[in-house]
Amino acid sequence: MKCNIKLLMPIIIGLAVYVAPWLFIGAPAPDGLSPNAWLYLSVFIALTVGLILEPIPPALIGVIAVVVCVLLKVGPVGSGQVGKVITAGAAANWGLSGFSNAVVWLIFAAFTIGVGFSKTGLGKRIALLLVCKLGKSTLGLGYAIAIVDGLLAPFIPSNAARSGGTVYPIVTNIAPMFDSLPDKNPRRIGSYLIWVGLASSCVTSSIFLTGQAPNPLALSIISKNGVAVTDWLGWFLAFLPVGVILFVITPLLAYFVYPPELKGSQDIALWAKSEYKNLGPITRPQLYMLGIALLGLVLWVGSGFFKISSTTTALIMIVLMVAFKVIDWNDFLSNKTAWNTFVWFGTLVTMAAGLKNVGFLNWLANLFNGSLAGINPTVALIVLVLFFSLLRYFFASGTAYVTATVAIFVTLAQALPGTNPAEVMLILCLPMGFMGVITPYGTGCSPLFFGSRYVPGPRFFMLGALFAAVYLTVFILIGIPWVRFILPYISMA
Repeated sequence: MKCNIKLLMPIIIGLAVYVAPWLFIGAPAPDGLSPNAWLYLSVFIALTVGLILEPIPPALIGVIAVVVCVLLKVGPVGSGQVGKVITAGAAANWGLSGFSNAVVWLIFAAFTIGVGFSKTGLGKRIALLLVCKLGKSTLGLGYAIAIVDGLLAPFIPSNAARSGGTVYPIVTNIAPMFDSLPDKNPRRIGSYLIWVGLASSCVTSSIFLTGQAPNPLALSIISKNGVAVTDWLGWFLAFLPVGVILFVITPLLAYFVYPPELKGSQDIALWAKSEYKNLGPITRPQLYMLGIALLGLVLWVGSGFFKISSTTTALIMIVLMVAFKVIDWNDFLSNKTAWNTFVWFGTLVTMAAGLKNVGFLNWLANLFNGSLAGINPTVALIVLVLFFSLLRYFFASGTAYVTATVAIFVTLAQALPGTNPAEVMLILCLPMGFMGVITPYGTGCSPLFFGSRYVPGPRFFMLGALFAAVYLTVFILIGIPWVRFILPYISMA
């Protein structure tokens, strides 16, 4: 019964939005907005509610929304104009336009690259090696966990995949060695490791554009709405000072505010050394994967010099992985997570672009035009950062959060006097990764770590609020001035 209600809610809310103008103002749409634009908005809101509630797979929700809009012929450019005739072919071409988006292919390719790390065992080897070197103290082990995630983050755009596949198994193997279980001595070492695993993954999700899938999705939506932000290297440079600070302080901050009872033990390093020894010598596929990963990193960092886009680099890596038999074609075809994400994000990019096509965002900009006048631009920017970041409390998916909010904030950024919209949007988007720490459901890996039961629910929310507050404070004090300084020197997408 519960599932049926969740399934009906998007439809009910979408219909309620659609009929609201008739009930309250006696017209099919608010003044200045066409009936078709309001119809499209009602479908988009239904999509957002569906993504939040997830009564069915999110990718399927996206497909349904696109199909409905294609059938109604709303969404393509000009479809919000009264009397404009949209052909069935034009509607279909618009509905499929998201699947030709370069960013969507970058996300898809990066998931496939992640298969190489998992299949070859390279990710596990890197993790165990670092635990061997840094695991003699609990604090050192915290840094080992953070470094593992940081090394994998540029290549695996799902913190759930990289944390779930590499960090989480190591943490849950170490803690029981010291009789630290969710229902017995969790604070001995398990709670600390679990929290560092989550928090460090959130930080690395902000450091790299490819650290989490919502990052490139947000930039794609922003560009669809007329604002060019930056590329992979520009994102990295824009977040670099804050990223270094947050990466360094995260294990240390957790060590003081949520201290482990066990401060150090040789047994951790000995266990990791034994596990590493069991792996045997590094294999040829692992060497190939390592070389391909390093090549990809060089091409991503030097994209401006080599004149190769980030998406092209990712596709080159996949071709090389297949050519060197790191993965085979069946691995590529059977990667359900990658294909599911491809369909999901392809539909979301299409739907987000439709908001501008039907004229809704222009109407919203006119609505807000002048409302921010008279406010100090820096103060207004900080208010937008806080508002945008705290909205995360209301979303159980980073993707739903991006889809529902980013296009709206593009409009607000364009209406903010005395500022550069590209600068504003970059400042708003950079914290998206680390703000996933705020709730047990805020990002892909959160449910995994929360579900371990090492950190109780109330404590999880308390730690999330504390870490989010520290992270945002560092970002506002250091990140905003730095972005304003560095923006003229970084390339725009």
